[in-house]
Amino acid sequence: MPTISSTAIVTWTLWGLIGFSVITWVLILVKGIQHLRVSISNRTYTRQFWSASDFNAAAGISEPKGPIARVAYAGFGTLQETAGATTVHDLEHSGDRQELLDRRLRQQIQKEKGSLESGLAVLATIGSVSPFVGLFGTVWGIMGALTDISKSGSASLDVVAGPIGEALVATAIGIAVAVPAVVGYNFFLRRNKVIQHILDDFATDFVHLALKTSFIIKPGKAGAENNSSGHHTKPARENRSNEFQANEAHA
Repeated sequence: MPTISSTAIVTWTLWGLIGFSVITWVLILVKGIQHLRVSISNRTYTRQFWSASDFNAAAGISEPKGPIARVAYAGFGTLQETAGATTVHDLEHSGDRQELLDRRLRQQIQKEKGSLESGLAVLATIGSVSPFVGLFGTVWGIMGALTDISKSGSASLDVVAGPIGEALVATAIGIAVAVPAVVGYNFFLRRNKVIQHILDDFATDFVHLALKTSFIIKPGKAGAENNSSGHHTKPARENRSNEFQANEAHA
């Protein structure tokens, strides 16, 4: 038999579920804003990148923002580090330029993946735990109702209706809290997979472009070229931008 008031247990269970609900909606709002910004910044940088007159001009795009921009600048930074180098002197720069570039791009993609996945574990936990928390409140409420019956010696409706009603409310709220958490988790998980595929495709294209330039960039004149590159948009670059928008639409 419970030694703690069943009403108190059910009440604290309900408050705990309300706390879970607040956390869930805050995370959904924060992640929604994050993905909106990522979508806008990726689309903007992709358009600027493929509209650049050449690889050097792309390196001079100012104020890089978003996952794709950070992946690109990780690649440009690697090319600058290895510019003019014929030998390597440490493990960090071991391997040929293409291998090193590919490794740095993948490392940056993993960082972006970690940033996008932040908070999803909390949503998954709330989605899986909330129904059981509500069920705990229900079970304890029913135990309290049975205790009241034994004390009163009567199983009339006015004796059991209150505690059992509170108990069932706990289960209902637990399910209500779990549903948006699970839906939000699955939605953002799908979005993250789409963004990762976009980053992987961009990294592959970046390596191919770097290979065409023999892994050499000239950052000194990149900015000047970029300022005059607005009218050099080619169909191939437009196709790349259209592919990106198509991938975003399927997210």
